[in-house]
Amino acid sequence: QVQLVESGGGSVQSGGSLRLSCVASGYTYSKYSMAWFRQAPGKEREGVAAINSDGRTTYAASVKGRFSISKDGAESPLYLQMNNLIPEDTAIYTCALTPALLTPSLSSQSYWQRGQGTQVTVSS
Repeated sequence: QVQLVESGGGSVQSGGSLRLSCVASGYTYSKYSMAWFRQAPGKEREGVAAINSDGRTTYAASVKGRFSISKDGAESPLYLQMNNLIPEDTAIYTCALTPALLTPSLSSQSYWQRGQGTQVTVSS
């Protein structure tokens, strides 16, 4: 059974940084696509960043240049480095996994496994 567990959330002031981690267990394939999503109260889930096992990445326009997604091979955790955080980044962040897509995707429908999420709060 595949499980995803996120960590690294917290409360920071505007301009601060956080690094989120996502550990996947039970997935034994070397090819994958993974992504970070976020959902703020009263808003729809938003794709933030995605990565394929071949290293290709994609980002939402709202975080490009501030966030960086990484994963050093099939066995390593998925990371999301978030810099220059702003209050609009406040949300529950979840990671997601699916067998390798042709291109990295920020569409929630592309992923079949998600974690429980970690809260990120940015104060002004």
